[in-house]
Amino acid sequence: MRVLVTGGAGFIGAHVVDALLAHGHEVRVLDLLAPEVHPGGWPDHLDPAAERVQGDVRELPAGLLDGVDAVCHQAAVVGHGLDLQDLPAYVSTNDLGTAVLLAAMARAGVDRLVLASSMVVYGEGRYSCAAHGVVRPGPRAVADLDAGRFSPGCPVCGADLTWDLVPEDAPVDPRSVYAATKLAQEHLASSWVRGTGGSCVALRYHNVYGPHMPRDTPYAGVASIFRSAVARGQAPRVFEDGAQMRDFVHVRDVAAANLRGLVAGRPGFGAYNVCSGTPRSIGDVAAQLAREAGGPEPVVTGEYRLGDVRHVVASPALAASELGFSAVVDFADGMREFATAPLRA
Repeated sequence: MRVLVTGGAGFIGAHVVDALLAHGHEVRVLDLLAPEVHPGGWPDHLDPAAERVQGDVRELPAGLLDGVDAVCHQAAVVGHGLDLQDLPAYVSTNDLGTAVLLAAMARAGVDRLVLASSMVVYGEGRYSCAAHGVVRPGPRAVADLDAGRFSPGCPVCGADLTWDLVPEDAPVDPRSVYAATKLAQEHLASSWVRGTGGSCVALRYHNVYGPHMPRDTPYAGVASIFRSAVARGQAPRVFEDGAQMRDFVHVRDVAAANLRGLVAGRPGFGAYNVCSGTPRSIGDVAAQLAREAGGPEPVVTGEYRLGDVRHVVASPALAASELGFSAVVDFADGMREFATAPLRA
């Protein structure tokens, strides 16, 4: 199978390329090579066996889809960003770019897509109240955050809540510009499936970490921010009280999920959590990285970011049953590798 990987020079995309080539597929990479992301051009760790095309997903080069059997769409502006001035860039690249790609696939008769989505489409995770069952807390109030009350209460009675694993059929509630664009990508892909009869596997990545992650930037994930601090010999700074729960999944597992999404042959549109299934607190991740690197212990700051959610951890059951995907990289082993793995400048 010949597979086009958009954003294939990026952190996750390059690992997807490795997985595809290792399983005998031909790979064509499209990447903008934006200088703020790839100041040195094509990264040295990108396998030379992949065909390389520099270009913008919003203005696809002629012939890009010639001979292509399937597309892994990884190209996106990611992370929280700086402020709302980033909004046009997110919408343009993530949503207009996806629309241009889907239209081109329809013209070329390419009917198989794996879409990089994200757990951020859920907003807050799944919570239960002892009195009212499963509930959906609203955004956390600034007054509560300022007072150090980080965990949301029951929206009915205000009681403490218990977090649980989020299934794919949970209500979506994007709470950032990035989250809104990822959900829009899913809706666009679902419309494309209905209009073409094609198939799309949308992979809702949880907190991805591993070699060649970008260094500390406003667009980086928390694992990269902690790792960058460790590399500087500084203590990782942990927001809130460090008890926020997330699921950290190694990038090689994410690449394996993309491979399974391509070959599983699922009809129609389906969304799947890509996660380890083993929740970890933010504080635990920071402490593990610091230990593995022999650096200073994390500092819990009590600071917060508006738009952050308290807990979001996922159920891996659907991806296991329908795609045959389960994460295999042990958390301790993965963090030990990550503590000294190269980061992208």
